[in-house]
Order: sequence, then C-alpha cells, then structure tokens
Amino acid sequence: MASMTIRNIEDHLKARLRVRAAEHGRSMEDEARDILRTALAGQGRQPANLAASIRARVTATGGVRLDIAPREPIPEPPDFSR
Repeated sequence: MASMTIRNIEDHLKARLRVRAAEHGRSMEDEARDILRTALAGQGRQPANLAASIRARVTATGGVRLDIAPREPIPEPPDFSR
C-alpha cells in the first residue's frame, strides 16, 4: 500500500477530524482513509447535462411529482387595427 503526507491542513479541519475519529472510535489516520474511500467510491461518469445532473440529485430524495396543467386553445391575438 502507498502512503502520503498531507501538509498545511487548517487547525479547525484537523480538530474536526480528531473529533470525528473519536466519535467513530478510530485513529485520525483511519478516519481520513475512510473519508477518502467514501468520497471516491461514488465517483462515476458525471451527467452529461444540467437536466441529468438535477435529476440525479432529486432522484436520491424520492423525486418530485408535478401535475401537468391541461392544455387550452391558443387565444386569438389582439386586434390593433381600430
């Protein structure tokens, strides 16, 4: 396995990592590995367009069902000849 060093981490991030690791009962190093593993596990092909991206986000929450309004005939344009 490879190893890496991360330098210049802000103090508040290190403190949050320490607290999160303690909450999960593991070392900061193991917690950082788990965060990276989780963040990169979902990396797949990105949606090709905005609509697909929005659909992917909404689908995870159960989606939204909207009623489609019935179509009506197009009104006659106004007569400005008078």
